Amino acid sequence: MSRQSVRVRFAPSPTGFLHIGGLRTALFNYLFARRHGGQFILRIEDTDRTRFVDGAVENLLNALSWAGLSWDEGPKDNRIFNVKNVSHRQSDVYSSVVEVGEKGPYIQSERIELYRRYADELVQNGQAYYAFDTAEELTAMREAQTVAKQVPMYDRRALNLSASDVQKKISDGVPHVVRLKVPRGERIVFEDLVRGHIEIDTDTIDDQVLLKSDGFPTYHLANVVDDYLMGITHVIRGEEWLPSTPKHLLLYRAFGWKEPHFAHLSLLLNPDRSKLSKRQGDVSVEDYCLSGYTSEALVNFVALLGWNPGAGNTQEIFSLDALVELFDLSGINKAGAVFDRDKLDWMNGQYIKNMTVEDLYDCSIEFLSEKDFFLSASSECKTKEYLLRVLTLEQERLERLALVGDSHVFFFRTVSVNKDLLRWKNNSDQEIQEALTHMRMVVSNLSLVDWTREKLLEVLLGASGEKRGDFLWPLRISLSGEKKSPPPQDLLWVLGKEESLRRIDMAIALFDVEK
Repeated sequence: MSRQSVRVRFAPSPTGFLHIGGLRTALFNYLFARRHGGQFILRIEDTDRTRFVDGAVENLLNALSWAGLSWDEGPKDNRIFNVKNVSHRQSDVYSSVVEVGEKGPYIQSERIELYRRYADELVQNGQAYYAFDTAEELTAMREAQTVAKQVPMYDRRALNLSASDVQKKISDGVPHVVRLKVPRGERIVFEDLVRGHIEIDTDTIDDQVLLKSDGFPTYHLANVVDDYLMGITHVIRGEEWLPSTPKHLLLYRAFGWKEPHFAHLSLLLNPDRSKLSKRQGDVSVEDYCLSGYTSEALVNFVALLGWNPGAGNTQEIFSLDALVELFDLSGINKAGAVFDRDKLDWMNGQYIKNMTVEDLYDCSIEFLSEKDFFLSASSECKTKEYLLRVLTLEQERLERLALVGDSHVFFFRTVSVNKDLLRWKNNSDQEIQEALTHMRMVVSNLSLVDWTREKLLEVLLGASGEKRGDFLWPLRISLSGEKKSPPPQDLLWVLGKEESLRRIDMAIALFDVEK
């Protein structure tokens, strides 16, 4: 394969947010292009205006950019893309979008006249024909076929019209479509790069509508025309498009064009092996972004859904560059890939662990700033220095950025200590108070220079001797107010000397004899 020959595309429809399955399709196209030194093109297929959602194009561009998938040609959001010194054109449809590349427009609604011209060419060559059936007539036809136990297909009644009848209807403005004239009694044969040898009998293929009555093309016509004119060499897409591939191959044949290679990816499945859907949880890239997953972790996880890096390779953490080096279509599985949210959480946690605490601060401060306990916290608890200490403790077990601070709310609020929770085993009130008083003295004698996790641990262990539970349990509870919390040396280190002594004093006061 020539390293310069590969051209692939990701062609989403702007019907909402980018589905996680769409991200995988985009990623596999990106990896394949980069692996072979080719071009990755983004195209917007927006000809189905009934499903169009305002803002969806911009959301798609932003989601792909967030995931780190750069494309060589196609629409760019001019609010974040630097167009200086880059050849581009302003989109006629989307004010915030510019298009980069020599084979545009890359937005299908800007190519309507092109599709009409190619549809007319097929009609003139006898490869397609005009049909004037109403919706009611088509419904009646299918119902009759169903009663007769026939597969519902267009019965080609429009082919009985004479050329003059057709021309008169068109001149009179009768609504019409253009249908592909599928040859009968033939077999469509192709090799799918994932699924292998496939054969389809043309007698099972309906005369597909190519141009709708509103003048807009169907997916089939626009897709084939665009892929050919944009020089696409490999079509890598979801398996839901596999049944349409014979129709597309027929169109390539009708135009006399060389067809690209096809590779159809398996579905993404829920744990119960049903198709991944909104009903069973988050499915859009934005959902995962807002839930606190890093783009690197999500891309890493999605790459391993239905693809493996090779026999014997048990590695699970891959950078985008590493994925490019390893990616090969032969590693794609035919079977559906189960989306394991627990595995994603684990993987995201690995990426969080490997961050510097400064990077973790930058990634998590937006999430933290929206939480009530943070908003109501004192100014001292909102300083970067303080938060870096909190995040140092959180980093080891934090799985999602959106959960930052949730397990350590006591760092941001005044704690209310349950007196009974301070008790270690059967220790008396006097023993608890004496233990806290002793630990307070030890802590108060420590200088700020020595206020480090290592020194605090050393001092606490030395002061508690062999009865660590008697001393360290009530100390930890006095600082956090929680049965489950970090060890006392970590609590002391984060809270600082002044706040730590204040909390210890409050706990000691619970045992003062009432007068």
